[in-house]
Amino acid sequence: MASSSLMQSLLNPSKNWFAAQHMKAISNRLRKYGLRYDDLFDPKEHLDIKEALERLPQEVIDARNQRLKRAMDLSMKHEYLPDDLQKMQTPFRSYLHEMVDLVEKERAERKALGALPLYQRTIP
Repeated sequence: MASSSLMQSLLNPSKNWFAAQHMKAISNRLRKYGLRYDDLFDPKEHLDIKEALERLPQEVIDARNQRLKRAMDLSMKHEYLPDDLQKMQTPFRSYLHEMVDLVEKERAERKALGALPLYQRTIP
């Protein structure tokens, strides 16, 4: 229990200066391309993320895809967003975390009940 609280304090940016600096560096990098941290999750790597993305409203998915397209375009051009647009970005405003938690909770419940996971079911 003590090691878990120690680990949480080490990773908490409000308590650890190094964690705060790391978070600031990530924030600056994401702002340069106009991305959010949740945009970095790959639905092909983890099926819970894929399921969570499918459950989100279409306008949230469209905004995510637009941010990813803009970031790829800027990267290919070796450019960054203009400074005024960088200041408007909110890289740590989450839109996916709550839905992923819900999907993981449902998966754990299905496992406890002995049912197949949601993404392995098929319609006969």
